[in-house]
Amino acid sequence: MIRHGYRQSPIPWSEIDFGNARGIRISPFPDEEADVLIYYAHGGGFSMGSAYFYLEFLLAWVTLLQDAGYRNPTVLSLEYSLVPDASYPVQIEQAQSGYVYACSLVRDSSRICVGGDSAGATLILSLLFSLARLTKNLEGQKPGFAALISPWVTLSSPKNRNTPSDYLNSDSLHLYGRQYAGPEQRLSDPLVSPGMCKDGKRWAEAAPTAGFGMIFGSEEVLGPELRDLIALLRDAGCAVSVREEPGAVHAWPVVTLFLSDTQNERQKGVKDLVKMIKQAIPIQNTNGGAV
Repeated sequence: MIRHGYRQSPIPWSEIDFGNARGIRISPFPDEEADVLIYYAHGGGFSMGSAYFYLEFLLAWVTLLQDAGYRNPTVLSLEYSLVPDASYPVQIEQAQSGYVYACSLVRDSSRICVGGDSAGATLILSLLFSLARLTKNLEGQKPGFAALISPWVTLSSPKNRNTPSDYLNSDSLHLYGRQYAGPEQRLSDPLVSPGMCKDGKRWAEAAPTAGFGMIFGSEEVLGPELRDLIALLRDAGCAVSVREEPGAVHAWPVVTLFLSDTQNERQKGVKDLVKMIKQAIPIQNTNGGAV
């Protein structure tokens, strides 16, 4: 309704063209520099979903970041191509273009928090690997933090098993993963399926300067692979903040915002994200120092 003008957005937003992809920018003060920027990729198994579908979630996130003390928190949400219209490497190339634009909105890339849920979080992990290799246009522009909701760490894994509570199905996930990856051998490439990388040094090189924040549910189909990644990151010396919600399902911060009855329940997961970000990317005072 906001997108088509039936309701007025409480915070200004606009559509952005990156050349090979599009996105949505949400910013209280569009003409000012962002003091924290969330570069977000939505979930949906690479085959469904949209940045527009997440507008309510993203607007709530910006509002809560303002409530936490940031003056001009900005979200840039990537609208990447979906399977079957496109497969790897199209999405990662689009994610790179969006990140270049994100860097243009801040003077210091440590003010950028990359984030995503499910397949979007997978794409962000792949982006971090690719940024570690890229120097042209991106040298010295590593993000400050990664806030990831239920990342799909390994696209095809025997550890991804159905649970009584989660709405995900492991067989469907493996099908979506193969469709995104294309040729079977790509499923072993960390740029496609990040969990295939077991090299702690490579993870440390790809990590944002203030590390990772992971939020997921205890009943996730994807839980075992995610817990393995958290252990690997910590062994590699990466800072990792973890919020595992007891009894919760896949991408619960997004699900509860759309489906819960009370405001506290709806905002619970987003507030957890804000706490992680505030610790990793401190609020700046008017003189540029941290509060």
